Amino acid sequence: MFEPEDIRDWRGHDVLDLDGHKIGALESVYVDTGTDRPAFATVMVGLPTRHRLVFVPLVGARVGPKYLKVAYDRRTVKDAPSIETDGELPVGEEEGVFAHYSLAYQPGGGGERRLARR
Repeated sequence: MFEPEDIRDWRGHDVLDLDGHKIGALESVYVDTGTDRPAFATVMVGLPTRHRLVFVPLVGARVGPKYLKVAYDRRTVKDAPSIETDGELPVGEEEGVFAHYSLAYQPGGGGERRLARR
C-alpha cells in the first residue's frame, strides 16, 4: 500500500476494480481519525455532465503505474454510498459507507467522526 504522504500524488489516477476494469478517477482519500491511516477513497464516476463521488475501502488496495487497484468489483463500488462532487459526507452517513462493504463501524469514543478527508 502507499504511504499517506503520497496520497496527493495519486489524485486523478485511474481506480480499477479487482479484475482490472476501470471504475473512475481517484478524487480524494479519507483517513481513519483514530489511526490517521488511509481508510477509504472517493472515486469520481458517472456521465460527463453528471459526476458523483463513491466511497471504496482501501483495505487490500494496490498501486501500479498510474492506477490504484481496489479489492472490490466495479458494480459494488458504483452502487456504494456517494456524495456530490462538491459535497461532504455527513457524519450520520458514515456508518452506511462501512455497512455497504460489510465492514465494522465504530465512531470515536466521544462520538466524533471516524473518517476525515485528506
